[in-house]
Amino acid sequence: MSGRNSVHTPPTNPFGTPLRLSRAPTEDERHPYPLFPIANPGVSLPRQRKFKSARFTGGEYEKPWTQEHNPRRKWERVIFWGCILIGLAIGGSICYLSYASVSNHEYCLVLDDSFTTIDPSVWSYEIQRGGFGTGSFEWTTDDPQNAYVDGAGLHIVPTLTTTSTNITVDQLNDGYVLNLTTAGTCTSTDIGMCSIRSNTTTGAIINPVRSARLSTKGKKSIKYGKVEVTAKMPKGSWLWPAIWMMPEASVYGEWPRSGEIDIVESRGNYGDDYIDGRDSALSALHWGPVPEADAFYKTAGKHNVRRTDYSEKFHTYGLEWSEDYLFTYIDSRLLQIFFIKFTTHKTMWDRGGFGTSILNHSALFDPWSQTGRPNTPFDEAFYLILNVAVGGTNGFFKDGVGNKPWGDRSEAAPKAFWDSKAMWYPTWGKGDERGLSVKRVRMWRQGACGKR
Repeated sequence: MSGRNSVHTPPTNPFGTPLRLSRAPTEDERHPYPLFPIANPGVSLPRQRKFKSARFTGGEYEKPWTQEHNPRRKWERVIFWGCILIGLAIGGSICYLSYASVSNHEYCLVLDDSFTTIDPSVWSYEIQRGGFGTGSFEWTTDDPQNAYVDGAGLHIVPTLTTTSTNITVDQLNDGYVLNLTTAGTCTSTDIGMCSIRSNTTTGAIINPVRSARLSTKGKKSIKYGKVEVTAKMPKGSWLWPAIWMMPEASVYGEWPRSGEIDIVESRGNYGDDYIDGRDSALSALHWGPVPEADAFYKTAGKHNVRRTDYSEKFHTYGLEWSEDYLFTYIDSRLLQIFFIKFTTHKTMWDRGGFGTSILNHSALFDPWSQTGRPNTPFDEAFYLILNVAVGGTNGFFKDGVGNKPWGDRSEAAPKAFWDSKAMWYPTWGKGDERGLSVKRVRMWRQGACGKR
């Protein structure tokens, strides 16, 4: 407001008290804050002072750290690069020593089969109905429905007895005699493995499933060497595929005295329904002075996969075996299922601790130590077996797991399995999906060709 009658009001500070000045206030002092428009146009705010930087503007300033020499800096570089070089040298030495310690024997190829046919000069059918000591429920045959070759390789496929033979459901359960000896096909010398009569009173039934078991016994075997089998596992509850080896001669006695090498076994059950189902690959050595003292659990391993299983695609299952060690692997020697070094114990008898064991109130007999070799009984020639079993009463399928429909101690276990067909048969894959498919088998003998 202006005019002759206007009254001068002395400037005040932000707290409203008058400023005492020895001179007339300047315009900035009258309005120390900027004016901003507000809702009431008749009122204005004081204007803020302009910000002044406190940055040094006096020209170049000294940087003494660029001029002074620090003697520690040289040693810091020496120590840093020296440690890197030492680390590289140590790492390189470890890698070299690890590589040098890996055994790389010379091998001679003795079998390479890609299955354009089932070659009788290499493979034999093992035909019987008794379960081969495992109590499995299948009847093995040489029927082309159970073992055949196509563009994908060899297929070992289980089939229902009632759909692949003329045996009816009623005959399966009662009044039918299956005699493979009379048919001239049984390969076992045990009559109990070759014949059976179905009977509803006793619960004995004709084997409800047929499958196949092929071996190279008497034709192709190795004592130390390598085996690689490229295969795909089957789909289906209670299917038991196996790629394994047995001794050509039972030099140290009946099983398991003369040993058994399981390159890979699996279970056809879906992994979410059965722990260690077809998402698990198992390997083991079986050995012991008597069946009740089989020490396979000391020389066994497994490898599980996630979000898939071994029925989805082909894998190569391998064995490398020498006088000093034995291991199994999947696809590469780097992915080992289990490894055993024979030289860590004086003998397999010592490894098993059998000398301190008592069975049926008696001490166990040592069948191996007389050889003086730490790997006995795995010091003889072994042949290869490919098969698909179904069920069993030896504990491979544990009672009470995965809704298992039979008990191992039941005399009528095969019938209990057959009676639950509505539970397991729908889980079996279609066509060869329910079988073990084998694309290629190779065996090498350790040592140069021409040398035995």
